[in-house]
Amino acid sequence: MNRPTSIALDRLTKVYDAPVVSEVSLEVAEASFVTLLGPSGSGKSTILQMIGGFVAPTSGRILFGSEDVTPLPPNRRPCNTIFQDLGLFPHMSVAENVGYGLRLRKIPGRLRAKRVADMLALVALEGLAHRRVHQLSGGQRQRVALARALVLEPPLLLLDEPLTGLDERLRQQLRDEIGRLHRRLGSTFLAVTHNQDEALSLSDRIAVMRAGKIEQVATPQEIYDNPATAFVAGFVGFDVSLAPERVTPGERHWTAMLAGSPIPCAAPERQAASYRLAWRPERVRLAEPGEAADLADVTVVGSAFKGRDVEVETRLVNGQSLRFLLAADGRAPPPNGALVALVCRPRLVADG
Repeated sequence: MNRPTSIALDRLTKVYDAPVVSEVSLEVAEASFVTLLGPSGSGKSTILQMIGGFVAPTSGRILFGSEDVTPLPPNRRPCNTIFQDLGLFPHMSVAENVGYGLRLRKIPGRLRAKRVADMLALVALEGLAHRRVHQLSGGQRQRVALARALVLEPPLLLLDEPLTGLDERLRQQLRDEIGRLHRRLGSTFLAVTHNQDEALSLSDRIAVMRAGKIEQVATPQEIYDNPATAFVAGFVGFDVSLAPERVTPGERHWTAMLAGSPIPCAAPERQAASYRLAWRPERVRLAEPGEAADLADVTVVGSAFKGRDVEVETRLVNGQSLRFLLAADGRAPPPNGALVALVCRPRLVADG
């Protein structure tokens, strides 16, 4: 196999009628799995297309290792791309689809057949070599696309929303398979997705994108536990609806004043002109008797059964709303109108 390739994006920009990618710089270490995570329209797929050579940047550079590949066409870049539509050939069998690139490279027939068989075994498609694409399930077609890309042993694999359109069970199955393939093959993987679960479970590092720019680059755990901005926090499952009356920096921790209660917080990842308080609804709980609470005199205004949890909606004395989850363990949630005290351990994040 070829050596895995590192990628460096240097102030990469793409402008159509307006900028869709704005001076993005990013380093992807060789043999790592990095994901561009963001909503539709954030520029993540455009970046992938520029890296693959299918879209020319307006400005900036793309480097594979030490080589500037910005002016090179796709067929001269050491990477393969799996697009959302997969691009499989319907008139070919599974084996013919997987071996197509090998045939273009004039790999001898016997060696080509062995590599195709080995790759089909790797993606658990043994016995399906002679089927046509229309005879396969969505998950099997995704595996064929993976096998066709990986059989060429690319040092870099680009994946554009690789699990879009699959049901939840297949998503989990193929997500696990992609992770195993990455660990086994040691290539560099760069993926694009809007699904935070995929990004968190597969990636070594995540770049969260918004409006053509990178908001934060960090490990999955850092993104999950320490989002830098309100946008990142909201995108990875925090509730960020609370605005403190004031924020006071300190040596060991900061203090956010909310509804008259001083709440100690870790220092924010990024300093800003204004902040919001972010918390995970599943980490908020009712204070035990005698326990110091972050918020007191919080009024319950509603509750809704969510399966494993009960979502409780409350109102603070300043009129702001706070939602949290209680385990649906058979105990009734506090009734509407009840005053409760909460332990919420929120995080301070830069507003915006």
